[in-house]
Amino acid sequence: MAQTADVIIIGAGAAGMMCAIEAGKRGRSVIVLDHAKTPGEKIRISGGGRCNFTNLHTSPRNFLCRNPHFAKSALARYTPQDFVALVDRYGIAWHEKTLGQLFCDVSAKLIVDMLLTEMRVANVSLRMQTEIVDVSHGANGFTVTTPDGPLTAASLVMASGGKSIPKMGATGFAYKVAEQFGLGLVETRPGLVPLTLDPAQLERLSPLSGVASDAVAAHGKTTFREAVLITHRGLSGPAVLQISSYWREGDEIALKLLPDTDILAALKAGRRDNGRQSVQTVLSTLMPKRLAQFFSEDAALTKTLADLSDKALVGLVERIQNWKIRPAGSEGYRTAEVTLGGVDTNALDSRTMEARSIPGLYFIGECVDVTGWLGGYNFQWAWASGFAAGQCA
Repeated sequence: MAQTADVIIIGAGAAGMMCAIEAGKRGRSVIVLDHAKTPGEKIRISGGGRCNFTNLHTSPRNFLCRNPHFAKSALARYTPQDFVALVDRYGIAWHEKTLGQLFCDVSAKLIVDMLLTEMRVANVSLRMQTEIVDVSHGANGFTVTTPDGPLTAASLVMASGGKSIPKMGATGFAYKVAEQFGLGLVETRPGLVPLTLDPAQLERLSPLSGVASDAVAAHGKTTFREAVLITHRGLSGPAVLQISSYWREGDEIALKLLPDTDILAALKAGRRDNGRQSVQTVLSTLMPKRLAQFFSEDAALTKTLADLSDKALVGLVERIQNWKIRPAGSEGYRTAEVTLGGVDTNALDSRTMEARSIPGLYFIGECVDVTGWLGGYNFQWAWASGFAAGQCA
């Protein structure tokens, strides 16, 4: 005979645990299922083990979604300040880094422990290492079949995430369930992911592997100002991860190095003060030495500054501050921090995250076509969408 609960949640990540807490607080009997060994693994590894658990500047504009208005309701009902209040109640020390990003002072494990404690207080049943054999819907609600037998509930919440970082157990299971029940999907692809270069480009840039620089990364009219890191596989660093969510194969990106520096003025001043010095010498005072050497040699500017025209110097500055690169691809879901696309928001009620065509079925977190920028936004979406569903499931 099937065991019965009010709510079954598939996925013990950030969104699933938040939803379980809120549903449990309402007196609902809740069972959370996950095939992983331990809950909240993405929380544990995030932010270098310190968990960038939210961003103070969260707004709908920080998210990619086919419907830019969809996230407004959930984000307004559960804000960064709401989550910070929960963190403060548990005495977890935190600090703000740059751009509104909040991190734990000590360990991301404290956030996981906090959520697990909240689940216990709400009488939530957590079952890890549980495979899902089948999901079905009938007169008695939803039935989730596991190797230990069937479970039934009036509400089923899909919080199993996206495809990013498969070595941590990520799968596309939520998408299969959505398709099973006739919900549309927006094409999925890796987001917040390093970009790769073709062999010829890699050989050309090989002397720069490991070099980082402040830059503005641009794709069309979309720009991000953070660090860029050149690697042995291609391009990484926060600015590149951000722009990767907008980039498509075949597109160019542009990097503006030294965005606050008047490089031309510095070169002219160097020519005026000591015309016998090289371009590379002046550039080395502005940027890492290997970058200075690369751009000098790439522009074939081996003469002394005194022998170089203004036109030659302007051309060099253009190379540095409008550096066009056409990536060959990305590192894929293996290293992607998030999955772009997912369950089409047109199929969901933005206030509750419930499927419009299947009462009692909810989709929350990363499996939905709502993807945040780098910097704590995706966790805030997990808390907010989990909270929204938890008020109704």
